[in-house]
Amino acid sequence: MKHDLCQTPVALSSEEGLAAWNGVIRGFLSHSTTTPTHLAALLEAEPGFAMGHAARGLFSMMMGKPELVEVARSAFATAQAASASDARSQAWVAALSEWLDGSPTRAIERLENILSQAPQDTITAKVSHAIRFILGDAKGMRASIERVMPAHGADHPLMGYVLGCHAFTLEETGEYARAEATGLKGLIHAPDDAWGLHAVAHVHDMRAQPDAGIALIENNAGAWDHSNNFRYHVWWHKALLHLDRGEFDVALGLYDSQIRVEQTDDYRDISNATSLLMRLELEGVDVGGRWEELSTYSANRVDDGCLVFADLHYMLALSGVKDEPSKATMTARFIRDAKASGEMPARVAHPGLAAMEGLNAFAEGRYGAAFSNLAHARPQMQTIGGSHAQRDVFERMTIDAGLRAGQIEAVEIILRDRLAIRGGHEDRFAATRFAQIAQAQAIPAE
Repeated sequence: MKHDLCQTPVALSSEEGLAAWNGVIRGFLSHSTTTPTHLAALLEAEPGFAMGHAARGLFSMMMGKPELVEVARSAFATAQAASASDARSQAWVAALSEWLDGSPTRAIERLENILSQAPQDTITAKVSHAIRFILGDAKGMRASIERVMPAHGADHPLMGYVLGCHAFTLEETGEYARAEATGLKGLIHAPDDAWGLHAVAHVHDMRAQPDAGIALIENNAGAWDHSNNFRYHVWWHKALLHLDRGEFDVALGLYDSQIRVEQTDDYRDISNATSLLMRLELEGVDVGGRWEELSTYSANRVDDGCLVFADLHYMLALSGVKDEPSKATMTARFIRDAKASGEMPARVAHPGLAAMEGLNAFAEGRYGAAFSNLAHARPQMQTIGGSHAQRDVFERMTIDAGLRAGQIEAVEIILRDRLAIRGGHEDRFAATRFAQIAQAQAIPAE
């Protein structure tokens, strides 16, 4: 049996198949545009490679679209027919089956079982990492990657990517200094690691260091300009950093020239765009007609129901143009989905329903109801997935809804909690909102 870039046995018979699989590995780890090309070449060279078909299915599930869930089902059927004979392939096929059955947690368990036997298996570690990210399981991401790190020493060709994953988990669990050092070390070994570069950008966001974050992104273009649509996410980070410097025109310029230059309905692209526009509107910026095209795509996604994270960002777009019929359809679907059983419906039930009602109320100017619902959802918002930086748009809306509703003391508690999560580093948003609180407290009540 051949060994791949992960220094792990792989059930491939041809050199062409191995080269293509190695291309898939490196492409997936670096978020490269070449990954689908390598995967297609792999399945053409080795049509009986069950793990390759399972990879196609798992990658499709990560896209958060019902039509790609159907692609994943087809890939699973083909993988099953291929009758995987090795434990690694069997685990990937089983993981896909579990996720299709509505349990991404059990899918992770299948992958972790392989890692317990082959901790050097970098791509399996990255897939586990990616699914945990979708579930908002920061502590699990960190524990998983730290279990495999001893097997990724200097002699492992993919060590840098594992360091990048570790940097991100350190940042999401609040160890900012270690995260920065680990991420920068990873880039030395994997200079094309967009995930690791972006982990350090997260650090600068959380520590309110916009100058350092902007310089990092500008000086390391080679780490992310080769990427698939993940490069738009890096541009989004840069826009957030300019926003923290009060450079609203620069942030809006990046929206037009980079973040939304390709108008897709990928939920990750929609989330970048909607959350930036909402942040700008919270700062009093007129974003013009930019909500229009986002709402058109989002209106076509109201029945998706794949990820609460995606749905809430679709709702931001629909609210931006006051598309009441589409908003009502999505809200009704949330109520139906919340009654179902399973891991994802549980997230719809809480915090999804409360968050959705909070967004509706905010759009309608019912700030008391918005604050009540968003604050109720807040303790569980991590379970919708994404990062601290991504979910911060909902945090900001919660705070601003409370301020507009006159809930000064309750808002101050949330602001201080947000500050603590950021290691005490006060960004521009916090500073301006603390100033509003101070002003409100200085005015005697009538």
